Amino acid sequence: MSNPRKNALGRGLSALLENANTDITNTAPEAKPANSTSEILISQIQANPFQPRTEFEETALQELAESIKVHGVIQPITVRKMGYDMYQIISGERRTRASILAGLSKIPAYIRVANDQEMLEMALIENIQREELNPIEIALSYKRLMEECSLKQDEVGDRVGKNRSTVTNYLRLLKLPDSVQLALKEGKITMGHARAIINIDDAKKQEWMLEQMLANELSVRHVENLVREEQQKAEVKPSKPAAKAPKTEAFQQVQHQLSERFNSKISIKADDKGRGSIKITFRSQADFQRIVDLIQPDEM
Repeated sequence: MSNPRKNALGRGLSALLENANTDITNTAPEAKPANSTSEILISQIQANPFQPRTEFEETALQELAESIKVHGVIQPITVRKMGYDMYQIISGERRTRASILAGLSKIPAYIRVANDQEMLEMALIENIQREELNPIEIALSYKRLMEECSLKQDEVGDRVGKNRSTVTNYLRLLKLPDSVQLALKEGKITMGHARAIINIDDAKKQEWMLEQMLANELSVRHVENLVREEQQKAEVKPSKPAAKAPKTEAFQQVQHQLSERFNSKISIKADDKGRGSIKITFRSQADFQRIVDLIQPDEM
């Protein structure tokens, strides 16, 4: 495929595409009209600059090329007119690449007029509808539709035939730590696993759960149980010790007097209702007996 070239007329691309009077390809003897399907030269086709997918599996491309050699291109690609019999792929880059491998010089294409935003939107939607996309690729495509095409979540859902909750669930995957996203992208865990640990706010705990999933091959149900246990732990807060009533000046004075009298450590504790205890510390049996003798009244 040829490289994109600059607009020779020096005008805005959107003006060229949206205004039928500037459709200069219509004046050429072999011009292909817009909104029609025609066989066009692959050499006149440019790659899609908005292609959301940058990696194409070589084995699958070669298999498609072999099929095209036998059956031809069954489903036409979609392109937009760029002027002077130049076209840009909207959807079908994989079919175009396979056709080149198959040795074709022409390919059937549906030709239409589209501006850059429409081009991006169509490319993203066509990409999302591919079965082999992983959840992270889908989530990133939804995000691009929202950010670059100025669509809301429900509008994205309308475009791709999904309800808003489905779009939301995919977008939430992008909040997971990079290690979890990579594992999901590589197929080491499923979307069910990822959705389970989204409900934990701590990124370090999410990464710990990923380690457990990979090491022990945990099922989605098992992971959900682990998450539930972590949430229950977070909800159980340690009980605070009962507040101690501040010692009054009278308590402190009596504590000091008793300590001097018994020559031992005295501890007085009391609550706000006046209930409490007096603790006398002794160091030995003999010390205990000494204190007892001090407490008992003198024999009459």
